[in-house]
Amino acid sequence: MATIRLSAALRSEYLHLFDSCELRPERTRETEATLQRILAQQTRYQQVEATTGVPWHFIAVVHQMESGGRFDCHLHNGDPLGARTRQVPRGRPRVGTPPFAWEVSAADALAMHGLSADTDWGLARLLYELERYNGLGYRLHHPEVRSP
Repeated sequence: MATIRLSAALRSEYLHLFDSCELRPERTRETEATLQRILAQQTRYQQVEATTGVPWHFIAVVHQMESGGRFDCHLHNGDPLGARTRQVPRGRPRVGTPPFAWEVSAADALAMHGLSADTDWGLARLLYELERYNGLGYRLHHPEVRSP
């Protein structure tokens, strides 16, 4: 399987894209509501950060991306916590008995992705890891399209 490494050029691209982002006025309310939901659960994200070393804000963004911030779903892919994951990645977490606590499943998902306190958590790496978490299919197969 092809892989994409975080090169100097890709770091520069991520930083440029981040610096050039503009919030569309019609998305202001939705963005503010999402931010408030995240901040209301900051302590819960920080519990997972304490276990994994992955910054709470990264976990919060992935949580929104994978399940819309629902705490009854796996961080892996948004499947319900009442069973192991059914979608890709299938069969996670591999240890334990359902139903899974969200924090346990989240720690498993982050470990499965190789994320830990040892990860470089600078802005470019954080953006790279967000794209990698969601999959590099756009970058690999449709480079003319920006990854959502």
